[in-house]
Amino acid sequence: MAVSRCYLLPAFLMMKSCLLAGSAVSSPDAELARSIRLDGDIILGGLFPVHARGERGQSCGELKKEKGIQRLEAMLFAIDLVNKDPELLPNVTLGARVLDTCSRDTHALEQSLTFVQALMERDAGDVRCADGQTPVFAKSDKVVGVIGAASSSVSVMVANILRLFKIPQISYASTAPELSDNTRYDFFSRVVPPDSYQAQAMLDVVTAMGWNYVSTLASEGNYGESGVEAFAHISRESGGVCIAQALKIPREPKAGEFDRMVLRLLETPNARAVVTFANEDDIRRILDAAKRHNLTGHFLWVGSDSWGSKVSPVLHHELVAHGAVTVLPKRADVHGQNANTAAALPESKAAERLAAAVVFCVLAFDRYFKSRSLANNRRNVWFAEFWEENFGCKLWTHGKKTGAARKCTGSEKVGRDSSYEQEGKVQFVMDAVYAMAHALDRLHRQLCAGHAGLCPRMAHVDGKELLTHIRAVRFHGSAGTPVTFNQNGDAPGRYDIFQYQMDERSGPEYKVIGRWSHQLSLNMSALKFEPRGAPGAPPPASSCSAPCGPGQRKKALKGAACCWRCERCQGYSFLAGPFACRPCPYRQRPDRNGTGCRPIPVARPEWRSPWALVPVLVAVLGMAATGAVAAAFLRHNHTPVVRASGREMSYVLLTGIFLCYAATFPMVAPPGVAVCSLRRLFPGLGSCLSYAALLTKTNRIQRIFARGKTAVAAPRFISPASQLLITCCLVGVQLLGALAWLVARPPRALVDYEERRTPDPGRARGVLKCDTSELALICSLAYSLLLMLTCTVYAVKTRGVPETFNEARPIGLAMYTTCIVWLAFIPVFFGTARSAERMYIQTATLSVSLSLSASVSLGMLYVPKAYIIVFHPERNVPKRKRSFKAVVTAAAVTGKLSQLAAERPNGQAKTELCEPGAVPSKSASVSAYVSYANHRI
Repeated sequence: MAVSRCYLLPAFLMMKSCLLAGSAVSSPDAELARSIRLDGDIILGGLFPVHARGERGQSCGELKKEKGIQRLEAMLFAIDLVNKDPELLPNVTLGARVLDTCSRDTHALEQSLTFVQALMERDAGDVRCADGQTPVFAKSDKVVGVIGAASSSVSVMVANILRLFKIPQISYASTAPELSDNTRYDFFSRVVPPDSYQAQAMLDVVTAMGWNYVSTLASEGNYGESGVEAFAHISRESGGVCIAQALKIPREPKAGEFDRMVLRLLETPNARAVVTFANEDDIRRILDAAKRHNLTGHFLWVGSDSWGSKVSPVLHHELVAHGAVTVLPKRADVHGQNANTAAALPESKAAERLAAAVVFCVLAFDRYFKSRSLANNRRNVWFAEFWEENFGCKLWTHGKKTGAARKCTGSEKVGRDSSYEQEGKVQFVMDAVYAMAHALDRLHRQLCAGHAGLCPRMAHVDGKELLTHIRAVRFHGSAGTPVTFNQNGDAPGRYDIFQYQMDERSGPEYKVIGRWSHQLSLNMSALKFEPRGAPGAPPPASSCSAPCGPGQRKKALKGAACCWRCERCQGYSFLAGPFACRPCPYRQRPDRNGTGCRPIPVARPEWRSPWALVPVLVAVLGMAATGAVAAAFLRHNHTPVVRASGREMSYVLLTGIFLCYAATFPMVAPPGVAVCSLRRLFPGLGSCLSYAALLTKTNRIQRIFARGKTAVAAPRFISPASQLLITCCLVGVQLLGALAWLVARPPRALVDYEERRTPDPGRARGVLKCDTSELALICSLAYSLLLMLTCTVYAVKTRGVPETFNEARPIGLAMYTTCIVWLAFIPVFFGTARSAERMYIQTATLSVSLSLSASVSLGMLYVPKAYIIVFHPERNVPKRKRSFKAVVTAAAVTGKLSQLAAERPNGQAKTELCEPGAVPSKSASVSAYVSYANHRI
């Protein structure tokens, strides 16, 4: 394709020459009417958007005072400074050929053909003009390098032509990432960083503001499209910012296009931030559309360097643009700075002086531009048009402004009769000129060493060799920062961050709020988003979804990574990241905010708890009652009532009852090794003592009366010593089992986090308990319960024994009641296994059950006897002793009478008493304490 272009260009130029030959105006003048030409030994080309893009089929539109005239004058001024510098290109004069691109890539392509005319061979033999005249070819200037263009789309178009003729190009404003492709744009360089850096800087600004849902707006063309593409690519990689809408402004927008774009931006109202990569004309028109729709303050604009710190896009739209954050490649202070602050790189002393001079150039440009007038600036063919536009007047000659109220006097002064602010890219235009001058100076020193002026070897500059020197230059530019190029011809990324603010005292202005050089440094306290607000307020939100509360994770919605639904971390999980919950360690639970974990509180038995107070109160009363009964028995140890109760077994039984009450204290006490040991011993031992003693008693009664029916001799092992021995054997089994349990599994206290691990983590508790399970505890009472059941069986067997001879019936009644107590205990104990208060309920239930069973034995067996001992001592008197045979005979008669009374009519049993063989007994109707314990057997 390159070959075909090279073939067609000469024909196009020859046709252009024919048209000029038939014109009334001489060809050189007609060609120069649209360009600036400065003579010199070496000619540099220049491409500037002097005019805006035309409408309705026109190539050029209105004049651009800032981006056009100021930048153009900056190039001319820089060339003047280089020509005056004795150290840079000595005895060599730089010239220029400056063209207007009219902010249109196709028009710029046509204009740039002027730069390559001198490099093409012209053969007019086959060329004839339409009227038959011979073509006239004006002498073309040989351009060795080009400064420009501004727009990336223009630079792309021009770079494709210039690379064919090996003409180096240095842009002062084109930032499209596409131009970094050294295989396609190998002769292109730029003193501004590419948009890949700018996109990163803008993304860092958006992230610093806390915005994660934005829209993008791009002008059609390389600059806008590649800039948005770079921003979108970096935002996807970082994953922190999502693009709601990506709108593109056409090159030739139709009527109402910007109104439709504003309405489309409103379709995603949460995406208030709008990232713009658009030219200043499109920026001005989109702000105007937002103003028409009364959207002042709704959009949060983030502008690229094409907006920068320019006044023209925001003119008459100050309120709509208020709060806009823009980026601009780092530049020198427009209000001036000390040249000494930018020390040169240590290349040479000449370089040091040159660096100071370059910094001084920026300060001098303000004086230079303000001093320009119609009289001293005739070389700028567009300056008269600028004069009319800038001062709002009409020149009597060359006047192009229509409707002007007055005529220009020519004595007007820039900065005095009109506002003036240095355009943001002026310094980069000067840096581009100086970079080209440095490269030419290096080439001159290499080819023309010791030769004043141009030597024959530099008569035809080799573009490829010049490009090598351009990429090797290194000097301090007008911003005080090094001007260098990497292998792709790109400058390093350094940006100033501005915000457009309304100030009641100083008026609207751009304020520097930060810097970016591979990382962002932003002064958040200088931000101002409300026109009447104070600086430092938090930025407005631009998010698809509201921030989640503490402990809530973001559950991304399908197809929208930055849109989410807030969900609280469930159960025992905490917020480990914005989108992830993680379970806490086993012994911990989420904190109140759900952002971390904290230890689960440990529930310890407390004496103040109602679950402890009630059992303890019952136990204390029972122990006091037991102590009182024991004291009464001890004091009246030899009285008939005490002796009839069986003194030795009574004291054993009272000891067991006391231990049953005392078992409450280790049950409700805070667990420890000693407490856990007592919990294993006291409940089983107390119950075992009680029921072993009762079992021994009931067994003895049953054996005595069963033996009495068949023989007169007393049964064996019914003496008090025998009773104690039997009881000790029975209790010894319980003691051996408890001791074996203590040795096999030593008691210890532990914290059980599973028992009260409730679904609600806030109510979870660790339970300090002994390492004894509920089942093991019941098993330790199993032997005692077996004794209780056996005793109950004997009580049933001895139910028919007369009350006057023993206490079998009270024992039976006590056993029946005890069985009812323990039958009620079992469902309550195991039925609360799933309760959150299980530990307290089961402990209280067991303690109260032990106390109730002890109270039943105490109340039914000993309280009546103690009552007689204390309150009716007259009944506690000795009775006539009888032999064992008499006792048994009387018991047998009484039993038989009871049986006959149940089987015969009234009076019939009494008759049988008179029959021969019947043994009458006077004592059958006498209420006296008769006990087998009173007889020696």
